[in-house]
Amino acid sequence: MKTLEQQLTLYAAYHQDRRNILTHFIGIPMIVLAVATLLSRPGMQSGGLWLSPALLAGVLAAVYYLLLDLRYGVVMALKLTIFLWFAALLAQLSTAGWLGWGLVLFVLGWIIQFIGHHYEGRKPAFLDDIMGLAIGPLFVVAELGFMFGLRKPLADEIASRLEQ
Repeated sequence: MKTLEQQLTLYAAYHQDRRNILTHFIGIPMIVLAVATLLSRPGMQSGGLWLSPALLAGVLAAVYYLLLDLRYGVVMALKLTIFLWFAALLAQLSTAGWLGWGLVLFVLGWIIQFIGHHYEGRKPAFLDDIMGLAIGPLFVVAELGFMFGLRKPLADEIASRLEQ
């Protein structure tokens, strides 16, 4: 398994244009919510939880993020919990409502992503490494933190690796 620094550096190499990064702040959360919504059916209520394929995927993703980095793992687990909660609500709509929200969010999220990559002049990272699909949401959280001066040593390490 690659380290946090390796994963974020590989992903960051495809995301140097600020406009591209900004589109990811919008597009990636939309895609994550869309996938969670679409995977929230079939599901059932049990003990106050909505049990669904989305919950399984969310738990697996949270475990991966926690193994990669405890601090980011906790943030990502909380973020995924919120997305799963909202997706469970959308899954309880009519079939047309559930599917409509899921598909619209998914398509719009990807359109926004590809607009960002047009600015970047480079294809999305996941086309070269499928793990880019899992690292994208983490990249958004990390970049937001870097913008506020958090985890400066990590940001510096990634910048240093990109310069090499």
